Amino acid sequence: MADWNIAPTPENYELFYVYATGNNPALAKTIEGMVKARISFTHAVLQDLSSRFLPHERTVQTMDDVGVGISSMIDAMLTKLEKAGKDAGEYGRTLSAASGELGGTQSPAAMAKLVDRLVGATQAMENRAKVLESELQRSSNQVNELKTQLDTVRKESRLDPLTNLANRKAFDLELQAAIEDARETNTSVALMMCDIDHFKRFNDTWGHQTGDQVLRLVSNCLSENVKGRDTAARYGGEEFVVILRRTELVGAKKLATQIRCNVENKKLVKKSTGDILGTITISIGVSELKKNDTAELLVQRADRCLYKAKNTGRNRVVAEDELLAASNAA
Repeated sequence: MADWNIAPTPENYELFYVYATGNNPALAKTIEGMVKARISFTHAVLQDLSSRFLPHERTVQTMDDVGVGISSMIDAMLTKLEKAGKDAGEYGRTLSAASGELGGTQSPAAMAKLVDRLVGATQAMENRAKVLESELQRSSNQVNELKTQLDTVRKESRLDPLTNLANRKAFDLELQAAIEDARETNTSVALMMCDIDHFKRFNDTWGHQTGDQVLRLVSNCLSENVKGRDTAARYGGEEFVVILRRTELVGAKKLATQIRCNVENKKLVKKSTGDILGTITISIGVSELKKNDTAELLVQRADRCLYKAKNTGRNRVVAEDELLAASNAA
């Protein structure tokens, strides 16, 4: 970390601790590849690595904790049920003995004693049943707590911690689900790929905290404009993606333009001083699912459109029908 001038924050220590243990081969391969290629570990890059790899580590740990909890609960319940079985057996023997005694001639005093014994055994069995019922209810509550814990970590594992948008893992799953839905319903899927213009300049000029503020500003604009069945996600670094279910290219272009204008109209304000630091703009590429498309092909075409937008002035939307028209004209 010192060699690469990486800030000694808790998040960065966690990232490189996981790397150093070698327990996450994917993270190790990624970091070693970056070192070999001499790629700088910028703040945005480090956050992207954390969002992609650390949620998995936390999920694994939580799953281990839940597994231990369930195992302990099962052991305890088996012990309780075994004891309940012994209690029931003892009560059954008491009833059998009483049944045998009832077969003969009993004096009133002996009969009263027998009834008292049966009443006592029945009350004891009733009390044990109540205790078991209470313990089973407590175990049920513990199971519900574990389920809640699992649901929470499942949601957290699919969220980008900085922007609270879906992360790359969630995007991959949602895109595949959207494509399958489109095939089944004979509808369309559009994909927007967005990139913050001159993001590095903000980081270099105002620092990483301001860079984080820029990322949150853009993510808020996406959240405001993307609702319901559609999904906005952080793709990595300063790139975002939006999955638009049952939306054709023309509708996606319209929404992309709306989002681009929304971002441009926001003012970046330095929280500590109240100074206006400038205007944020984004470039957006838009593609639409074709008949034999895979998720990878859909993303590739959106990325090509984004590249075109970045190289023709930025702060604009380019859809794949424009690329096709330009190609035909050439």
